[in-house]
Amino acid sequence: MKIIVQKFGGTSVSTEERRDQVVAKVKDAIEKGYSPVVVVSAIGRKGAPYATDTLLSLLDNNFKRGNLQATDMLMCCGEIISSVVMSNALFSAGIQAVPLTGGQAGIITDDTYANAQFIDTKSDLILSILEQGKVPVVTGFQGINEKGYFTTLGRGGSDTSACILGMSLKAESVEIYTDVDGIMTADPRIVNNASLIDVISYNEVFQLADQGAKVIHPKAVDLARKGNIPIVIKNTMTDCKGTLINSFGSDHIESAISGITHLNDRIQVTVKLKENKGKTNYRYLLDILAKNNISLDLINIFPTEQIFTVDSYQKETLEKILKESEIKYSIIDNCSTIAIVGLGMTGVPGIMAKIINNLVENDIEVLQTADSHMTIWCLIPSEKVSEAINLLHKAFKLGE
Repeated sequence: MKIIVQKFGGTSVSTEERRDQVVAKVKDAIEKGYSPVVVVSAIGRKGAPYATDTLLSLLDNNFKRGNLQATDMLMCCGEIISSVVMSNALFSAGIQAVPLTGGQAGIITDDTYANAQFIDTKSDLILSILEQGKVPVVTGFQGINEKGYFTTLGRGGSDTSACILGMSLKAESVEIYTDVDGIMTADPRIVNNASLIDVISYNEVFQLADQGAKVIHPKAVDLARKGNIPIVIKNTMTDCKGTLINSFGSDHIESAISGITHLNDRIQVTVKLKENKGKTNYRYLLDILAKNNISLDLINIFPTEQIFTVDSYQKETLEKILKESEIKYSIIDNCSTIAIVGLGMTGVPGIMAKIINNLVENDIEVLQTADSHMTIWCLIPSEKVSEAINLLHKAFKLGE
């Protein structure tokens, strides 16, 4: 039995016309000899009657914070509705389908409501449905804990569900259907000539997804990488071949760079030794911030200063901690991080120089940099993001 997992996002199942396109994708898989397992998100996005955010608006904020188990139960409702409605669409097309919750599909998680981690899978039921020639239609984004309560898998949870099932069922591949043709060299809303990436590695996609690209969640990529399950990102509304994600990426690396993405709403924090002489808290600053759940990025530690970035929503909490610790600091607001990603840059000299020169020569101030063997990060003023991405996209000939 050749199993394939097909995940369809909220926009893909939002209307009868789009559900018919989903049916066509499932039919095509069956005709090609696959046994498909369908994973669905809640119908539509915020404002749609069964979208998760719409359901959450029914609850009082204090209740949501104090009753995470109950909140998770409500959050699971959108996907349950979607799985039954999608099963109905398949039935109408002559395909026997069985709607399943994440727990019924065998996804067992820990007790961390709202951001559960899967700990085990039990595939007996879903395999028996496949052996009967029927199509399981599984609710994405959710599982069940060992106490029997519904749990949700956090942001991007439907992608995560698909990859969990792909691993447990030893699927041939996981197809992630969305409203774009695949992974692009840059955000097409920013770069007009952004091009489709045919093949890319797990590691590259993880970096792109972690740094702002929203086509697939990094947690899902990490799961697929561990299980060595190929992922294909496709468009529900077209026949575009999409982007294949695998262990090694393309056999023919034509550019050092695969893609460029960015994160907005960053602030840069600088703490200087000379302004904090004799203060023990200066030495243990990173520990203090970690204990207060402040997530740092682009961390540069020098003998004379410490520089790092945080998300702007944490600014108020950060400043309170620094003042209570009697640490003097300076902040630059309205920053963005650009991430330039590519396996081909490994061991190639001059990539950082080319990036910096292109930015500086066009009056784009580079506030901070960091790099790994496949990613270079540059912190720049947010107002320059669009210009910077277009400059670098052109400089590395990514649209050609």
